[in-house]
Amino acid sequence: MSQSIWLTGIVIFGTLFGVIGGAAVLVWFERRLLGLWQDRPGPNRVGPFGAGLAIADVIKLFAKEDWVPPFSDRIVFIFAPTAVMIAMLLGFTVVPYAPGIHIADLNIALLFFLGMTSLAVYSVLLGGLASNNKYALLGGLRSAAQMVSYEVFMGLSLMGVVMMSGSFSLVDIVNAQENGWFIISQFLGFFVFVVAGIAESHRLPFDLPEAEHELVAGFHTEYSGMKFGMFMLGEYLGVILISAMITTIFLGGWLGPDFLPPIIWFGLKSFTLVCFFILLRAAIPRPRYDQLMALGWKVMLPLTLVNLMVTGAVILMMEA
Repeated sequence: MSQSIWLTGIVIFGTLFGVIGGAAVLVWFERRLLGLWQDRPGPNRVGPFGAGLAIADVIKLFAKEDWVPPFSDRIVFIFAPTAVMIAMLLGFTVVPYAPGIHIADLNIALLFFLGMTSLAVYSVLLGGLASNNKYALLGGLRSAAQMVSYEVFMGLSLMGVVMMSGSFSLVDIVNAQENGWFIISQFLGFFVFVVAGIAESHRLPFDLPEAEHELVAGFHTEYSGMKFGMFMLGEYLGVILISAMITTIFLGGWLGPDFLPPIIWFGLKSFTLVCFFILLRAAIPRPRYDQLMALGWKVMLPLTLVNLMVTGAVILMMEA
């Protein structure tokens, strides 16, 4: 019993420091990778290969004045950035990294993950409303509509996986992929989940709530210092969390050939997906807001319903 408690404690602290440190390093890695893909140097002055940029960014955020606008709702304004970090970090509690290496193996783990990503919308919405700024308000309203809409498609895209695995437990879902990853049998669900994950994490090309060409900086226009840093950290935590969930649900989680440990396979798959998210930023332009919403309700929703019907029909035929 004590060994299990010690292991759980190690996983908790490893996850906490690993994902927060990874999110900080991801700022430098993203700029470096974008520079490589766009044929430009990228960060190359602060430390070797510009690796000190992440440290410089942290120092800058800590050193900047932590200003609260006098026209804002102070309590809500301060609470908003912390909400997204709390929601994203709680989402990692159900991620299984390898056999026996997880914080909590809930039988409703998939529902818990969807609930935590849903709570993140409050951060952006409250930040936009509390700022008492018209650009921040428009960014918050955009975010509310975008995230609530795409949460519908995200949840429906996973129902085919639940039907095939017979469980909401992420450990059971990974074990159900021993004879084949769900990306093959649930490709439509995989496609919708990836698109919805990009929209949920506000990553380009779906960063409409913070579109600098239209809304100055959107919902975080009035934020500075560590409050702004917490918003950015929450976004990168979202990218890592979505990548880990795609790996778990559709790419077999820790499953892979025996020449590498299971946790290494999990890390490699998740890292590849993070690079994919960064590549989208370099390759795809931002759509208009009406195009974003039309894509969700006119394309994503029908695809999820078709996927559900086809999956249900195939399961019934196999059981008959």
